[in-house]
Amino acid sequence: MSRLRGLLIGSAVGLLAVGCASFPEQPGPSGWSPAPQLTPQAGPRPELPGELPRTPGQGQQPGQQPTPVPPPQGCKDFNPLVVGTCLSPVSGVALTDVNQTTGAVTALATERATGRLVKVTKDVDPVVVHTFEVDASSDGGLTGLTLSPTYPEDQLVYVYVTTPTDNRVMRLAPGDVPKPVLTGIPKGPTGNRGVLSYDRTGALLVATGDAGNPALAADPESPAGKVLRIDGAGQPARGNPTAGSRVLASGLRSPAGLCVSGDGSKTWVTDVGGPADLLYRVESGKPLGNPAWSWPDKPGVSGCASLTNVMWLGVANVPGTLIMPMNPDGSFTGKPEPYMNDEPTFGRTGALVAVDDNTALIGTVNKNAGGAPVSSDDRVAIIVRDNATGGGQD
Repeated sequence: MSRLRGLLIGSAVGLLAVGCASFPEQPGPSGWSPAPQLTPQAGPRPELPGELPRTPGQGQQPGQQPTPVPPPQGCKDFNPLVVGTCLSPVSGVALTDVNQTTGAVTALATERATGRLVKVTKDVDPVVVHTFEVDASSDGGLTGLTLSPTYPEDQLVYVYVTTPTDNRVMRLAPGDVPKPVLTGIPKGPTGNRGVLSYDRTGALLVATGDAGNPALAADPESPAGKVLRIDGAGQPARGNPTAGSRVLASGLRSPAGLCVSGDGSKTWVTDVGGPADLLYRVESGKPLGNPAWSWPDKPGVSGCASLTNVMWLGVANVPGTLIMPMNPDGSFTGKPEPYMNDEPTFGRTGALVAVDDNTALIGTVNKNAGGAPVSSDDRVAIIVRDNATGGGQD
């Protein structure tokens, strides 16, 4: 049994494994919780020691009835995997801390339309870390969130923001005002959403929309409609396919998810701006080309997690998530399987990021048009994949 299995429901969930990267020096933490004492691990994915929590009803013995979870009462949610409640629709999530004494999980979440970056902890009112000035009149706003690969040491947070004049990447350090990292990404009537991740080398990956102009996505001189690869100061990262260029790949309309596999060998981006929802494999220096998968019914494919043998996807237009069995080379042999779509657990999922090979952190979007919110929506929660689902491994 893998060491990345979790604690009992309601007990501690472990924290981040971090990679190595070089970022500009920032002021020391002031006004934020101190970083926990961690032992660095290889790779960009968080790791959880011990036993992972299970979704209520999972892991039952044959014939054993699942323990029912009472419905929410106002902002009080009785599901033990819920981390934060009563938010606006959530566009980004990141796991930041676990209290080793109480087991309380803490995460950051972004709200697209309000511009709020909030800190959430189970059974604690959300704390607003910062409110960004955003233009959320189209598909933009505060749409992307990721942590520095060296977050336990520097506590740097990166966000993707639509301002009144452009789209941009900004960095927030404890006790400081947000600083621009990359500005001037074109803004338009559509195609303003952007999402963030980082690769195994510590380079920051930025997926940008085409600002409603597909020609910009094909223009190598424009940052629009691209997957960019930059350093912490916004400059082209070392090892990019074209020296002096930030562009890693091109051809996006309105990206909704960006993820890198735990071993760093595969990078993926989802795109929802056209006649179908798309999943692309990102290959350095090449146009995105034909998608790895497409959804003409447009379920709102959003956040993604590239696990050992599955791709796990959030869907913002229908309840639940999708799981796609994946071969070691990144090819898919079976169709996407709905997961957690037939139970009233969390509803529609926007942001989704891997915690380990069976676990993800999600943000819900049930307050968006067409959703069916409960009193505690929107929420940040931990979800766990059954070992049998999509070929999970023990």
